[in-house]
Amino acid sequence: MLPIYKQSILNQGLNVLIYSGDVDSVVPATATRRCIQELGLKIKSKWQHWTDSKKQIGGYTEEYAGLTYATVRNAGHEVPSFQPMRAYDMFSRFLKSNHVVVK
Repeated sequence: MLPIYKQSILNQGLNVLIYSGDVDSVVPATATRRCIQELGLKIKSKWQHWTDSKKQIGGYTEEYAGLTYATVRNAGHEVPSFQPMRAYDMFSRFLKSNHVVVK
């Protein structure tokens, strides 16, 4: 998928959200983060926590040029099944502003 992200999606000026559950045993969050780093994108916002609508830590996020990577706390491989509220918070924030962290 990395070449597709690099050559097709990111070159079109689209903003991409990639997310992982932080307890995903199928595709670990650390492996996804490592793959994203291989794209060589410029970091716009370093690794930081984001809070959910209940003001608890929802996960962590890092923003790159054209791409946002976020984790969802206490979620497994199918994030919306494990943490529906946090998944909704993350998706809706990204759709509204292309960011997961609301400042």
